[in-house]
Amino acid sequence: MGKRNQERRKAKQKQRRQQARGQERRQSTRSGAAFGFGGTFGGGAQDGPFAFVPPPRAPSLADELERAVHEVIEVPEEHAEREIAAAASWLASAQRRRPALSRAVLAMTDRLFGALWRAGWQPADVVRAVRKELKPRHGRLAVDLIAAEARRYAARGLDHRWAAQLNELEARVWWESDEQWLPGAALREKADHLDVARCLMELLRLLSWLPALELLCPPPNASSTAAAARPASPEAARILGRIRALLTKAESTEFPQEAEALTAKAQQLMSEHSISEALLAARGGRRDTPAGIRVGVENPYEQPKAILLEVVAQANRCRSVWSKNLGFATVIGFEADLDSVELLYTSLLVQVAAALQAEGGRTHVGGGSRTRSFRQSFLTSYATRIGERLTEATAQATDAAVAASDVPGASARAGAGTPGVLPVLAARHRAVEEETERIFPQISYSRSSGISDWEGWTSGRAAADRASLGTDSGALPSP
Repeated sequence: MGKRNQERRKAKQKQRRQQARGQERRQSTRSGAAFGFGGTFGGGAQDGPFAFVPPPRAPSLADELERAVHEVIEVPEEHAEREIAAAASWLASAQRRRPALSRAVLAMTDRLFGALWRAGWQPADVVRAVRKELKPRHGRLAVDLIAAEARRYAARGLDHRWAAQLNELEARVWWESDEQWLPGAALREKADHLDVARCLMELLRLLSWLPALELLCPPPNASSTAAAARPASPEAARILGRIRALLTKAESTEFPQEAEALTAKAQQLMSEHSISEALLAARGGRRDTPAGIRVGVENPYEQPKAILLEVVAQANRCRSVWSKNLGFATVIGFEADLDSVELLYTSLLVQVAAALQAEGGRTHVGGGSRTRSFRQSFLTSYATRIGERLTEATAQATDAAVAASDVPGASARAGAGTPGVLPVLAARHRAVEEETERIFPQISYSRSSGISDWEGWTSGRAAADRASLGTDSGALPSP
């Protein structure tokens, strides 16, 4: 296919995606019905945080701002570009004449993000969605707005996973006063006021369309029926720190034998920690319940990455549900197991990326590139084979745990009437399944083969066989 034909094909595909997205948005429930925005800036509801009601007086700067944003958000997709350009032009002009506009923008978006948090979104989720749909500049603006809104909360009012997300995003207020944020953002982005204003309007339109999610942790400083994630104990934090350090070294070393030894030790620690947590909770009468986290699953090759996350989750007694359009998967499980899933999935992504790099590119007999189909098949095969290995390791770990509990004197040390390993694990499995069905009652199961290149499939299986899981050292995933 010639270069010109490729460009035409890409343009048509982009146009179809935009048309499909516009149709989906027109048919979807407005954000007001989804999580109380009132169409964000109107939409028929007058009690949302940004419902625009014409004032009975001369409009203030905040009134003018909300009217402009209201028009951007409510306009149909086919007219969105026109309204965004008009609102951006007004915002850029007004900002030069009225510096207080920057403060008004931050006050308005404080309410927007407060509503998003109550709708189940978390900081990492929002930034991930913005980066998926828009450009890096929009993502940086979103981080700024999240940092500004976070000033409302005391650190002790944040769930520990929430605080970790803010820290990872580096969500900090870098401007001296709120009047300086918009001008400062333009300087940072090396852009004029109009470009920044346009990005801001595009960002607000996207955020207004985000659907409601399941509340996985309480919003900041809010009372909620959702179970807060239990912070790790000092001992658990110490073990997780050792695991992260080992995996970091395994990913950076140039010597395969050293990487295998480090990963084996890390997996051994993960397994021991997970089993210990399960038995301590059951025998100590602690009523732990499953929790949930969201893990980014992003392009390129998002489908095989989702499969990899799924098999890692299953090996650690968790469930993974992929939300492709939103760029993440929700993993349901117990706290110690969720930590293991994140660590092992991240480490395996690094390992498979290195294996792909070593394989290089591929061409057809006629000379055309087949690198993408090769890599898609490679990654799918890798994930499938890793799942097989983890399933085998899980069975071995179960047998080992049961055998250890049958050692003479083990029951006496644990205490009379304490539950055994198998009943504890079975109860946890049921709890995870029930929580997954509660959160995703309409879940459907579908896994495309993702195989279009046989050489990629066989190479992926070979790489998965070489991947370090630590099974040779008895370091097996917990059952």
